[in-house]
Amino acid sequence: MHFYCEKCKKQYPMNTTEYRCKCGGLFHLFKEEGARLASEISIGASVTNLLRIDINDMDFYLKMENLQPTGSFKDRGARTMISELHELGIQKIALDSAGNAGASIAAYAAAADMECTVYVPDDISAGKLEQIARYGANIVKVPGGRMEACAAVKKNLGDAYYASHVYNPLFFEGMKSMAHEIYDQLGGQVPDYIFMPVGNGTMLLGLYEGFEEIGRLPRLVPVQSKNCAPLYEAYHGLPAMKKTRTIAESIRIEEPKRLKDMIQAVKNSQGDVLAVDDAEIVQAAQYLGHHGIYTELTSAAALAGALRVFRHGKPYNYKVILPLTGAGFKA
Repeated sequence: MHFYCEKCKKQYPMNTTEYRCKCGGLFHLFKEEGARLASEISIGASVTNLLRIDINDMDFYLKMENLQPTGSFKDRGARTMISELHELGIQKIALDSAGNAGASIAAYAAAADMECTVYVPDDISAGKLEQIARYGANIVKVPGGRMEACAAVKKNLGDAYYASHVYNPLFFEGMKSMAHEIYDQLGGQVPDYIFMPVGNGTMLLGLYEGFEEIGRLPRLVPVQSKNCAPLYEAYHGLPAMKKTRTIAESIRIEEPKRLKDMIQAVKNSQGDVLAVDDAEIVQAAQYLGHHGIYTELTSAAALAGALRVFRHGKPYNYKVILPLTGAGFKA
């Protein structure tokens, strides 16, 4: 197995200190047929439930990623990435995160006895900051938002491995497991639609690659906040708008690095990209709450998108999946 550049195809070992090719291209993973990644680092992850609920006389399936060990879907990618880095002998990592990825990677790094430093925007929620700290990670607050945290960690890596959930293909490899779980839970069927909140696109690209392995794609519908919707703008050919604060803070990513890959995944699945406003997200969160489901507000964007598409009703036989990306207790 090795990394290779999406542009020039140059190969790099997986323990490289480079996080992208010298030509500027991003890394992808080449895995020989039958090769398996390490998975020995565990903090108790298991198959998450697929819960059927009815809202406005329509049935949806909730993929309960909020019940992962650290409270978010990022555990899938973190376990695969950290397990493989541990196998490669990596002992010191650094990364940037707005919260969920930082908590997840810090937790698995702690289980692997790795030194971990997380660069976070200075407006990170108190709950997520406390969680990252509880795992023993070093925290560096960076003023200016999420993109500034990304720039800061790159400048200050030193001898640390950049364990980025955006740049490192090992993280996306771990995300494929959700597609295979959904397929198995539906009795060997591929759903008709999957709506998901999207910032950097780790879930979108992981699901896309996972269902490609299965051999059939659902319609993938990433949902963004109107206040910060770079994928929506690029997909629909709209001018870039000023990015502002949104209650869906986990998807407030102004410059997603794998934007082209995200657009291609949506097109190949014959899906769409939606942008919803904060009021729709709040209403969707209330619907979930009235069904006993407490997630972070970002998670509710998936339901908000589905209710927008099926505002006139949903065909009864359509299987629609809504991954709940994070737990409400982390706000």
